[in-house]
Amino acid sequence: MQEDNFETLAIRLQAERTQFKEHSVPLYLTSSYKFDDAEDMRALFANEKEGNVYSRYANPNTDELIQKMAVLEGSEAGWATASGMAAIFTTFLTFLQSGDHVLSSRSVFGSTHQLLNNIFPKWGISYTYADLDKLEEWEKGIKPNTKMIFVETPSNPGIDIIDLEWLASLAKKNNIMLVVDNCFATPYLQQPIKLGADVSIHSATKFIDGQGRTLGGIILGSAKHMKEIEGFARHSGPAMSPFNAWLLSKSLETLAVRMDRHCENAMKVAEFLEAHSGIKKVMYPFLPSHPQYEIAKKQMKQGGGIVTLVIEGGVEAASRFMNKLKMFSISANLGDTRSIATHPATSTHSKLTEAERLQVGIEQGTIRLSIGLEHIDDIIGDIAKALA
Repeated sequence: MQEDNFETLAIRLQAERTQFKEHSVPLYLTSSYKFDDAEDMRALFANEKEGNVYSRYANPNTDELIQKMAVLEGSEAGWATASGMAAIFTTFLTFLQSGDHVLSSRSVFGSTHQLLNNIFPKWGISYTYADLDKLEEWEKGIKPNTKMIFVETPSNPGIDIIDLEWLASLAKKNNIMLVVDNCFATPYLQQPIKLGADVSIHSATKFIDGQGRTLGGIILGSAKHMKEIEGFARHSGPAMSPFNAWLLSKSLETLAVRMDRHCENAMKVAEFLEAHSGIKKVMYPFLPSHPQYEIAKKQMKQGGGIVTLVIEGGVEAASRFMNKLKMFSISANLGDTRSIATHPATSTHSKLTEAERLQVGIEQGTIRLSIGLEHIDDIIGDIAKALA
C-alpha cells in the first residue's frame, strides 16, 4: 500500500479476498487443511513451500492479525498466542535455558513476577530486578550469563517509564536481547522495535481488543527471532484460535480512534485527581509531575488510558472509594470501552509480599483506573462522588 498512516494501514491491510469477493475477511474455522496430493503434503511439512498444514501452526485469520501488527509496530514478523501470558512465557522459554539470567524491571505484572520468582528457578533460570528510574541498577545488574533484559514500560500498575533507546543501546553493547512488554501503550502510542528492542509483546486482551471480549497475545520481532519463536510454539501449542484472531484483527481497525479517546479522557482524569486534596499521589505519563515525563513525551505519542492513584487512608479508604463507584466496573481487566477500577494489592499483585509491593510502588491505597470511552463528565462525576 502507498499509504503509511497508522489508521489507514490498520483498516485496509487484510487477507487476500477469496473468489466470493467478500468486503470483510471471513472466518476460517478449520483445524486442518487439504493437500493437493501426497507430494504437496510432503513439501509443506518439509518447509519446502509455504502453505497451511494445521491451525495450531498457522491459519489465515491469525496470519492476517500477525501481519497487521508487524506492519503497525515496524517489525519483520510475529506470532499470535492464546493470551498475553502465553506470549511472555513462549518468549522466555524460546530464548532462555538452564543457567541463563534475566535482568527484569522490578515493576512487572503479577503473573510475570510468578514466572521469574517461582517457576523459572526450578529450571535453573535466575533473575535480577532493577528499578526503571535507576539507570545505574541496569548497568550493575548485567552478569556474564545475562541473556535477556525484560521491561514493562509503562509499567503495571506503577506507570514507571524507562528510556528505551538508552536501554537498547546498553543491551546491544552487552550482546543481550531486549524484550519489551508494550501492552499499556499499544503500537499506536509506542513502537519499541523502532526504538531498538529485539522483541515486543502485547496482551491483545487489553486495548487491542478494547471491548473485554476475548484473550490473545502477540509477539513481534525480526524474522530470525520469530523463526525461533515458531519452532518452540508450533510444538508447545500456545496457539490463538482463528475466531479470536478474527475479532482482534477487526478491533485493530478502531484502535487509533479508541486510543485517542482513552488518552484524552485519562489526561483529564489525571489532572482532576492531581488537584484533589484527598489524593496522595497520581501517576500518568503525560502529567508534568511524572518523574519520567520528558522520556514519555519523547517515546510515546500520548499518555495512554491508565491512571494510577494512591488514596489517603490506605486499604480502608481505597475500599470505600471503589465501593462508592457507580459507573466504573470493579474488575481485574483493563483497556475496555468501560472504565474499570482495580485494587492491585488484593488482586493482580496479591501474590507479592507487602515488601515486594512497596518496592514497586503499590501501597494499600493504590488504585489502578482504566479510563474508558464514556463521556468525560460522567467519568469524572463518578470519581468525584466516590471521593466525597
